[in-house]
Amino acid sequence: MEGYSRKWYVVFVLFSLASSVAKAQQVPCYFVFGDSLVDNGNNNGLVSFARANYFPYGIDFGGPTGRFSNGKTTVDEIAELLGFNDYIPAYNTVSGRQILAGVNYASAAAGIREETGRQLGQRISFSGQVRNYQTTVQQVVSVLGGEAQAADYLKKCIYSVGIGSNDYLNNYFMPTFYSSSRQFTPEQFANDLISRYSTQLNLLYNYGARKFALIGVGAIGCSPNALSRSRDSKTCDDRINSANQIFNNKLRSMVDQLNNNHPDARFTYINAYGIFQDMITNPSRFGFTTTNAGCCGIGRNAGQITCLPGQRPCGNRNAYVFWDAFHPTEAANVVIARRSYTAQSPSDAYPIDISSLARL
Repeated sequence: MEGYSRKWYVVFVLFSLASSVAKAQQVPCYFVFGDSLVDNGNNNGLVSFARANYFPYGIDFGGPTGRFSNGKTTVDEIAELLGFNDYIPAYNTVSGRQILAGVNYASAAAGIREETGRQLGQRISFSGQVRNYQTTVQQVVSVLGGEAQAADYLKKCIYSVGIGSNDYLNNYFMPTFYSSSRQFTPEQFANDLISRYSTQLNLLYNYGARKFALIGVGAIGCSPNALSRSRDSKTCDDRINSANQIFNNKLRSMVDQLNNNHPDARFTYINAYGIFQDMITNPSRFGFTTTNAGCCGIGRNAGQITCLPGQRPCGNRNAYVFWDAFHPTEAANVVIARRSYTAQSPSDAYPIDISSLARL
């Protein structure tokens, strides 16, 4: 009996050790750049229509925080998968040694181009987010006691960049407010975006970033807002999706160029478009029943007007891919995040997934 008990004690200890290793924080910090897909409150204090600090946003998160979902965003889930005990704080709330765990700089309506999203009011463009990161780096230097210590610390962190959606949604395909579609073909516009994107990534590199996860643009033409304009409320807008794919292909190619130009860094591409299309094409595989309408919104596909303050959302939120006219539910965000972290298909990430990036 004593030998039997000893055997199970050893098994229990080994299991406990394995569990503690699995939950260990894999990188010291996680920095996030992007738009409303990952904004967690940076727009709350701005004069902007692009805000989500009201109910029913956050209904499954304990209340509204500024996240454009019913619950977690992709980066919230990835932070959990990376072993962080808390979610990465918004730039407008972070202070002191909190910055050592990372900062979320994302801003709803933000784009790669400076003018993108201007019709919605104030927002922090990609270049503005990078400038805020540069301010953070100076604070890290101060906290850690020197530039060398800061550089050694920051090179171990993950840098997630997911931006470009608004350059199409709130710029190129909004000819009433913007002239870009008259100035550029989709190919030319994508080239312009990639050039500007590359400039900002090189600035991040110059300020210590070494591990980059670049998130591709999703299938904007399949959002409830886009579907609400189709004849049958089901057919995606191929014109928008085609432009998105041109951008994504160039972003993936840029990853190779950046890896060649910066041998001491590692850049990887996350195929959010492909993961998203998998959910739309095979919804039952992921537990979804509704792929063409928002859980909260007004008009056709609940996508003509996005979720309004106090509006009653659908009850079965885990069955919906979309929370509102543009943004995924927590359930969809979790799928995207988990496949970004651990690729389930060779096309999910190139050349490596985020878990592999963390181990470097």
